[in-house]
Amino acid sequence: MRVLVTGASGLLGRAVATSILAAGHEVRTLQRSPSRVEGAADVLGSVTDATSVARATAGVDGIVHLAAKVSLAGDPAEFEAVNVGGTLRLLRAAVASGVRRFVYVSSPSVAHSGSSIVGDDAEPADPLRAHGDYARTKAQAELLALAADSPALAVVAVRPHLVWGPGDTQLVARIVERARQGRLPLLGKGAALIDSTYIDNAASGIAAALERAPHVHGNSYVITNGEPRPVAELLDGMCRAAGVPTPRWSVPAGLARTAGSLIEAVWRVRPGVDEPPMTRFLAEQLSTAHWFDQRRTRADLQWTPAVSLDEGFRRLAASYGN
Repeated sequence: MRVLVTGASGLLGRAVATSILAAGHEVRTLQRSPSRVEGAADVLGSVTDATSVARATAGVDGIVHLAAKVSLAGDPAEFEAVNVGGTLRLLRAAVASGVRRFVYVSSPSVAHSGSSIVGDDAEPADPLRAHGDYARTKAQAELLALAADSPALAVVAVRPHLVWGPGDTQLVARIVERARQGRLPLLGKGAALIDSTYIDNAASGIAAALERAPHVHGNSYVITNGEPRPVAELLDGMCRAAGVPTPRWSVPAGLARTAGSLIEAVWRVRPGVDEPPMTRFLAEQLSTAHWFDQRRTRADLQWTPAVSLDEGFRRLAASYGN
């Protein structure tokens, strides 16, 4: 196939493009900066620009859509323009260009209302109950994508959960930097069980969804390693891999949620230069259980993760020279 991957300049997008190339397909990418994916043909532009989208989708057989505004805070209009408007523009171009397969890369947050998730499958996306502009707009976009599913365009939504690995500038780098500065607390006792996904597994799972789209279209799937660990253990593993102190102090979860709501309110009026140190959504993610039943995902996508969490931590440590 000739496959378009959007957002291939990010950690996960590059890994997905590389995985699809390794399977023998031709890859074209669309993002605002070079993808640095060897063997891929870059189209520089944005999913918010109709000309770029038309140029990128012309003549492709499949699309994997990862490009999104991913942030804990920001202008709601920008989330709408990129996550909702960009997805809708890409879907319309896919139909116009005769694309046969479309994989929408979503997030488990689209079906999370703040309570614990204990062994659930992929519940329906719900923009009204999702917390935060990112989750809300990703939920809207997932519903748009699945509504476009048809015999002519096989659409699958995949929700990789908490993706991490070497080179991660979002999750791992921020955890490591805060731990180095002594600003990384546990919320409560850090005992909430959390699923996560090593980068190679997330990429191979998304690539599997592209291959299986004609057989499983119209469905949403959560992708994880299937190895839930306590939050404290995940943070310890990342900190030890980087050679920085592990969390030594804790904050009550309820207090963190309240503080997160206040910080969000301040950030809307006077945004900082980086991500806010805490939001209500982040506090919920770090203090409630999030682990998922992977049986349907693995059976339908005919996929299993190849890299265990422990092996992932070893690879992360090697990337830090430890």
